[in-house]
Amino acid sequence: MSATGARVRAGGRPSGAVRRWDAGRIARVTFMTLVALVFLYPMVGFFVVALRSDASVADGTGGFLGIGGISPAGIAHSWHEIISYGGSDTPHVYLTWIGNTIFVAVTGAVLALIAALPSGYALARLRFPGKRYVLIVTLLAMVMPNTVLVIPLFLEVNAINAVGTLWPVAVIMGFFPFGVYLSYIHFRTAMPFELVEAARIDGLGEIRIFFQIALPISKQAVALVAFFSFVANWTNFFLPLALLTSSFSEQTISVGIQSLISSSPLFNPTTAAGLNVKLYMPELALATAISTVPMLIVFIVAQRFLIRGQTLGAVKG
Repeated sequence: MSATGARVRAGGRPSGAVRRWDAGRIARVTFMTLVALVFLYPMVGFFVVALRSDASVADGTGGFLGIGGISPAGIAHSWHEIISYGGSDTPHVYLTWIGNTIFVAVTGAVLALIAALPSGYALARLRFPGKRYVLIVTLLAMVMPNTVLVIPLFLEVNAINAVGTLWPVAVIMGFFPFGVYLSYIHFRTAMPFELVEAARIDGLGEIRIFFQIALPISKQAVALVAFFSFVANWTNFFLPLALLTSSFSEQTISVGIQSLISSSPLFNPTTAAGLNVKLYMPELALATAISTVPMLIVFIVAQRFLIRGQTLGAVKG
């Protein structure tokens, strides 16, 4: 191959060529930039509010987006109000909610991996009666709204007298049909069929094939299932609301933030009148912003695998 041909990319343009900024490209970039700014503006404003003081927010001072009103003293005051919520009966209940959510989210994600990966492999590579119907049921369970299952799940948990405890919530969160479908797509399209057949010819059973061959080359699928399961568990609202409301200290952060909002003078002056802790806009914004930190950490850790795993099953061969 000549040097000129080596410099030509797959699209037919030399590798050193600079793409021209024609009118169409400028228009597209400008439009997408404006759309990004429309979505970015309220997000930045929300996080700035979390760093301001009550007085700055009430006065409307601080300049553009209130950035000038950012105050370390305001942040310290907001944090003190948040962790003081609950009084002497349930001290530092906000941190307890964070810990409860970490427990149910991590436990649910681990259980989802344990159940989804072998199930996806079985649906993709094994032959057994009723396989098609199992896949159809999995798809139906995946698209079924969570609110439909709340009452039946509550009745089942109540039957074993476990309402108000965390472990039933964590176990139920391990039911993640979307993870089964992701695993099925991965093992069906991204895993070479010849590799499985060669292992079978060498005398390996299906269990050894899964653990020794399929699982080690499925890091992207593992990351996707774990990430989506963790995020779904962390943001789950209806299940903890139905199963944990009988115990204030056993709530998760999604239900706990609702308690903070309902106890704020901004939304419920009657209830807030009897509380020593006053939660206004900066406190509520800071509590919500802190609750997103674990999801951000998980995303950063899994980002490399998530980017590679986004195209699982997109190309076969």
